[in-house]
Amino acid sequence: MEQQDLYGKLFNTIPLYNESHLDAILDSLDKDNATTLLIQAVKMAYHQNVFSLGECEVISKSIRVLNRPEITEETEEQKKDGE
Repeated sequence: MEQQDLYGKLFNTIPLYNESHLDAILDSLDKDNATTLLIQAVKMAYHQNVFSLGECEVISKSIRVLNRPEITEETEEQKKDGE
């Protein structure tokens, strides 16, 4: 398998192999992918000491809330059936 040269890295974590790869990411962006990209951007900014300690705390909590699975009525009924 031929290894493709790296065009760059988005937020120092997501490999890009050419400019059209970035366009593909933008064109296929959905809520889950957008959340993942925002989290990667925040992590990169944190590692570059962009935020104060208080800001880091707020951002950390926000990321945990975003990553928390949504509880729906169906989920609640499944929990009740399992008890």
